[in-house]
Amino acid sequence: MMLSFFDQFMSPTHLGVPLIALAIALPWTLYPTPTSRWLNNRVLTLQGWFINRFTQQLLLPLNQGGHKWAVLLTSLMIFLFTINMLGLLPYTFTPTTQLSLNMGLAVPLWLATVIIGMRNQPTAALGHLLPEGTPVPLIPVLIIIETISLFIRPLALGVRLTANLTAGHLLIQLIATAAFVLMPMMPAVAVLTATVLFLLTLLEVAVAMIQAYVFVLLLSLYLQENV
Repeated sequence: MMLSFFDQFMSPTHLGVPLIALAIALPWTLYPTPTSRWLNNRVLTLQGWFINRFTQQLLLPLNQGGHKWAVLLTSLMIFLFTINMLGLLPYTFTPTTQLSLNMGLAVPLWLATVIIGMRNQPTAALGHLLPEGTPVPLIPVLIIIETISLFIRPLALGVRLTANLTAGHLLIQLIATAAFVLMPMMPAVAVLTATVLFLLTLLEVAVAMIQAYVFVLLLSLYLQENV
């Protein structure tokens, strides 16, 4: 019984061919492409307004050098947001519940921010490993602690996104199974359980949006330290 709950997190295959690449590439086709007309329709106008507002908020604390990352960070936000939202639909697969995918996104981007800091301002980048005014006996210990903290950042990025989405999907499936089992025996309790399921689904929609935003926001904060 417990294995069936975790079957939803298995990468789907067809005739032995993994379909995770299709699940990653397909969401991009859902967004309308801008036209050459002077006036756009409401969907394109809303899409452009959302992207502009998000980009402005994301780049607000960054200096001019960090603005080069605008396209990358905005595209990553839209990508994660779309995949997380589509994963809440029935009979779908959520690629961001796979730790391998999330780490594949987190590690290269985090490493890029570290390399940029080491190349542009090595003294300031290394200065983050030792806070100013540290007592001399604590210097070796603090350097080790800050170095471990630096290398844990990509792991925290990937695990946070995976754990939040996995826990939400498991809760939805558990409560949905309970409502289905209780329906013939205790209809009143089943209706109450279904109400809880509906509220939890709304919460998971919010979590799907927030986790995509948090992932990109933390990357922008790491970038802020190194530009």
